[in-house]
Order: sequence, then C-alpha cells, then structure tokens
Amino acid sequence: MVENFDEWFHDILENANITDSRYPIKGMAVWMPYGFQIRKHSMNIIKKLLDKDHEEVLFPMLVPETELAKEGIHVKGFEDEVYWVTKGGQTDLNEHLALRPTSETAIYPMYSLWIRTHIDLPIKMYQIVNTFRYETKHTRPLIRVREITTFKEAHTAHATKDESDEQIQDFIEIYKEFFDDLGLPYLISKRPEWDKFPGADYTMAFDVIMPNGKTLQIGTIHNLGQTFAKTFDITFEDKDGQHKLVYQTCAGLSDRVIASVIGIHGDDKGLRLPPKVSPNQVTIIPILFKKGKEEVLAKCAEIKEQLEAEGIRVKKQHYYSHEKG
Repeated sequence: MVENFDEWFHDILENANITDSRYPIKGMAVWMPYGFQIRKHSMNIIKKLLDKDHEEVLFPMLVPETELAKEGIHVKGFEDEVYWVTKGGQTDLNEHLALRPTSETAIYPMYSLWIRTHIDLPIKMYQIVNTFRYETKHTRPLIRVREITTFKEAHTAHATKDESDEQIQDFIEIYKEFFDDLGLPYLISKRPEWDKFPGADYTMAFDVIMPNGKTLQIGTIHNLGQTFAKTFDITFEDKDGQHKLVYQTCAGLSDRVIASVIGIHGDDKGLRLPPKVSPNQVTIIPILFKKGKEEVLAKCAEIKEQLEAEGIRVKKQHYYSHEKG
C-alpha cells in the first residue's frame, strides 16, 4: 500500500463505491451512495461541534466581480483559479459573476449590513457548500479538485483583537475534537508568511502525513484582523458611541478530510473506517440450519431493531445456510 498508495487510493474510491471520477469535467466527481454516507456522517460531527455557538447559514454561490475585486490581496491569491459566469442564456451580463472560490467576498458585504452596534457582536456563522477553483495541476479525487463539494467554512466577527485570538483557539479545540473523533493523527502549525491565507494576519493549519509520506493539509484557521473589515466597511458602535472596525476570523475544511480518513485507516485488505463515520457500524449475519430458521431470522430482526433504537447503524447481510441438521 505504501509503495503504490496513489493506485490503492484510486482503486478504493471506485471499488468501495465512494466516488466516480468519470464525470465529463476534469477535477469533478460524483459522490456515490456509500461515499456520500461517509461524507454525511463526517459533516454531522463537525456541525454538532459548531452548532454549540455558531449558526448555520447558506449564501449564494455567485459573487459579483466588483465585490471580489474589492480585496486586492485576497483576489490575487485566487485570480488564476476563478471560474466566471459571463452570460445569462444568450445575453452578456453587465457584470461578470464568479463561482465562489471561497466566500469572504460573498459574506462580508452582508456582515456590513447586519452589524451595527456592539450588541450585534460576536457574530458566528458557518456553511457547508460547493466551491470552485480552476486547478490547472494534476487533479486527484478528494485531494486536488476543481469542485470542492464539501467545503465547511466558518466566519466570525468580534469587537476586539483579543476576542478574535480567543476564537482562533476555540477553532483549534473544535478541530482537535473533530479530527480525534475521526482517528486522525495531525500536526498543528502556524503557517509561514508566504503560505498564509490571502488577506489574513496569520494562519493555523492542521496536517496529516499520508501513507506515502506526503503531507496533506486537512484544516485551516485564519485570523483576518481588520483587513476585510476595512474593505467592506464592517463597523460597529461601541458602548461609548465610537465607531470601530470589527476583528474577523474564518476556518475551513474540505473533501480532504474524507481523503485522509480513507488513507489513514485503510490497509492492504481495503477500506477501513472509524465507527463514527462508517455507514455500517454493525453487520448481522444470520447462520441458518435446517431447523430453527425462522427463530434465528426473528432474533436477528429483534437485535437489529434494538441497535437501531440506540442510534447504531446496522446492516443485515444475506444469511448463510448450514447443511447439517
């Protein structure tokens, strides 16, 4: 597996019914039923962690070019990766619309409308959406794609820098609990200046080392300072009646989380999954003799019902017959 990990990974995605990469656009794949279940259970864990003090929202996919262009440093980090919508039907659009590469420039104009006074802070929201990046390098399912189909991004705004720094630590703890639940061994690092998120004051990242020895970044957390607040005029009136810029943070996860779960837990025998995200947590296999067949099946059905009542995902296999009486 270590020697031919790339081939192993590709075969697992296909043979385990996780994704199908034959969709006729490079870098975009179809989530198959078993893989979609893994995705769903993984996202349910992070949603449960975030729902404690964040609100889930859903912003539009299209971002006006004027909004995207406002934050020059941010745009420069994505300018070669943006997909543009230039027509509506046969009509040329007056303004080009970007398919979100990430959502800062979609969300923050709305924050500038919603935030008025210190009473409105902190604001903590997240969404799980599709994002698009024109990845020109060699694409790989779940790892290097043009459509990120599982993009969890959280965005917060605070009254003070100290509060934003505290939020970074909160995100780190949330991610640690999330990755611990997935059984992933991770490294946490502060990214060097050249590798931080465009427009951020600093970036914290979670990385795993895959079986082939390569590092895979599975989560990032960014302290944005007041960079976007200045650009999008996100201000609030404090207790003394003074108008101040907010401090912001954001944190992201992607399909790479699923890739790391598959790569870290799998082995030469195939796919292995931690119980919390496995579509099947218990498999019941009836072994039947000539006598007592109905009783065995009835007991298996009873056990299945009891386990499912406790929230355990159960699969009942086709039974095996034993010829001896």
